[in-house]
Amino acid sequence: MSVKSLLDLRGQVALITGGSRGLGLQIAAGLGEMGARLVITARKADELEKAAGLLLQQGIEVLPLVCDLSDTAAVTPMVEQVLKTWGQIDILVNNAGTTWGAPAEEHPLDAWQKVINLNLTGAFLVTQAVGKLSMIPCRRGRIINIASVAGLLGNDPQVMSTLAYNTSKGGMVNMTRALAAEWAQYQITVNAIAPGFFPTRMTKGTIERVGCPLGRAGGEEDLKGVAVLLASDASAYITGQVIAVDGGMTIV
Repeated sequence: MSVKSLLDLRGQVALITGGSRGLGLQIAAGLGEMGARLVITARKADELEKAAGLLLQQGIEVLPLVCDLSDTAAVTPMVEQVLKTWGQIDILVNNAGTTWGAPAEEHPLDAWQKVINLNLTGAFLVTQAVGKLSMIPCRRGRIINIASVAGLLGNDPQVMSTLAYNTSKGGMVNMTRALAAEWAQYQITVNAIAPGFFPTRMTKGTIERVGCPLGRAGGEEDLKGVAVLLASDASAYITGQVIAVDGGMTIV
């Protein structure tokens, strides 16, 4: 097979959580450019519709679905709606997330639970439903978890104190590895992307204080290639891996 055919996503359905803006929308656009039909979820209907409009302008077929992943009862019905509409889910991108800044000794319990419930439990529940209802029966799938360099490193407390976020992303890293081993028998690959600092609402106020060897923040095109790789047949022999897209931040 040619490299172009290995990277071709035509005929596949990709579900991207938190796909209405930021990194999720960038990844969605990349997968759509390679031919995937998209499902994007988020909590806010207006942001979803705006994102869907942008994707449609690019000729990308997209289904926007409002879903708050912190509401555990909403997850399976959302997955069932995707399957009712398009019959399968070939690619899952677990991107939805939130953060909270506070010194560890002052971190509110409800804020800790909010971060863990969305970033880690929500991702688990979506993955479980997609696996059980589509990927395992089809004996095929690509799961991409959006972790973070914060799941690989501690933070300079002068820059930010985000213990719950770091903990949730560390959990995402090892969920990737453990699930990759467990679901390999079904020909499902599970990998993670660990972004460094990209201009998003979540990094506002901290990005200018964090440097990397390449000397810049992540850009609008910097996640598309790796996401397409991990979603495609070009990565059929890659599973359980975490790829840092961070301008070299984790090597110094």
